[in-house]
Amino acid sequence: MKYILAFALATGVLSCNSAQHTTEKQTRDQGDPVTYAASITENELREHLYIYAADSLEGRDTGSQGQKKAVAYLKAQYEEMEIAPALAEEGYFQKVPLEFANIPTGGISVNGRSYELGEHMLTFKAAQGGFDELVFVGYGIEEGSYTDYADTAVEGKIVLVKSGEPRHEDGSFVLSGTEETSAWGNASNAMEKKMQLAQDKGAKGILYFDAQNFNRYKRSFQYMKEEGKGRLTIVYPDVDSFFSLFIDDVLATAILPGIQEEYRPKTIPTDLNFNIQSKNETVDSENVVAVLKGSELPNEYVVISSHLDHIGINSNGEINNGADDDGSGTVALLEIAEAFKMAERAGHGPKRSLVFLHVTGEEKGLLGSRYYTDVDPIFPLEQTVANLNIDMIGRIDPKRQGDRNYIYLIGSDKLSTELHELSEAINTEYAGLELDYTYNDENDPNRFYYRSDHYNFAKNNIPIIFYFNGTHDDYHRPTDTPDKINYDLLENRTRLIFHTAWELANRPARIQVDDVYK
Repeated sequence: MKYILAFALATGVLSCNSAQHTTEKQTRDQGDPVTYAASITENELREHLYIYAADSLEGRDTGSQGQKKAVAYLKAQYEEMEIAPALAEEGYFQKVPLEFANIPTGGISVNGRSYELGEHMLTFKAAQGGFDELVFVGYGIEEGSYTDYADTAVEGKIVLVKSGEPRHEDGSFVLSGTEETSAWGNASNAMEKKMQLAQDKGAKGILYFDAQNFNRYKRSFQYMKEEGKGRLTIVYPDVDSFFSLFIDDVLATAILPGIQEEYRPKTIPTDLNFNIQSKNETVDSENVVAVLKGSELPNEYVVISSHLDHIGINSNGEINNGADDDGSGTVALLEIAEAFKMAERAGHGPKRSLVFLHVTGEEKGLLGSRYYTDVDPIFPLEQTVANLNIDMIGRIDPKRQGDRNYIYLIGSDKLSTELHELSEAINTEYAGLELDYTYNDENDPNRFYYRSDHYNFAKNNIPIIFYFNGTHDDYHRPTDTPDKINYDLLENRTRLIFHTAWELANRPARIQVDDVYK
């Protein structure tokens, strides 16, 4: 904790008055998790947050100098606590290769007819080359015994895929056997799954036809083109040459007349030429990852996460400090880490390993967590017991004014009944908060389940809990400042998460998954 003052002086930030918390903590009785939870205090949470959400960090925009100050602060705290870095050579920083995807230029031609980028097709990547055929693979699905790639070689070729999934004559879906769609038909991730499958099959590129959503994406594309704004994306290793284009019914029909009724794979002779140039810019960013090794089951991992970034400085020059989003989750994670380290020093270290994961690029599309799960999981996903994700836990939802002793929980029952029951029991024994599942509803129009970093763990069948206080009038505004945080609530909610992590790390058997990601 001594580093807090040093950092504050170095950056010109005046921290709150600090007692000798670390010294006092280490002299307390150490025989019970309640003792370690008690080390999580309003004062220390406030002390951290007034630094982490200060103007000097400039809103912590991904890849900015403010974000570099943020990761330096996190690194120094883990060094001070003597909690080890997750990576042998890189230390605490997991580099996340990103690029700012500006609108490319150029277009394609099909059988001698030219199509300008943004007219009937959209992409953010370069695409070059000529092809004399492409392969239509229907819905582009492979699941169990069902495949649209049977006896169809696509290596080095362009594939044409359409949205949706197959149905029986009675209208039920082939994959689910019911009227419920499968993950291949779920708009939140179906396109990504189909593109990944085509890439895994060795395809050079994919033309993705989705008549229902094309105009919505086109409006966003045109806005970004007119405003000169791009988007941040992950640079995936070894797939730079794979490209994907989103196409409308005009282009899809020009390639394959009657495509809406077609579903059987076929090779289509086509004079197809791509001439799209990238204007992308590299962005330097990183996750911060620390680990406390387990004493008995060191190769099983409980991941506790929060996002370290925010949205930076607005067009008026105002700093979006992001005290609640997600400064509150970040400082909670630091305090949880310190409590576990105290326990270890007292001879009560966790049986399973604990991973303290601060991810970048959440505000740009869950990029840091996606890179961790999809590209470079430092610790094996199959050995990851659960993910507890903390994103905004320092405020009160305006809908609950006067009813403040709560926390929204999302996802605890999606994959593991055991995790949900454990969470409820821990709250009853230690915290006494109202666990509100309003936003856990499958039909919640906010779709918060898909909007924070836990989602990238859940889609890999890792049980999750997302802790959230709801939005408020200061959400994504310069007025989200540390003076508006309810530090007593932040303390209580952080202690609940600590106790839940304690149980997950120390129970004899890992929690069981009783459902798969949908």
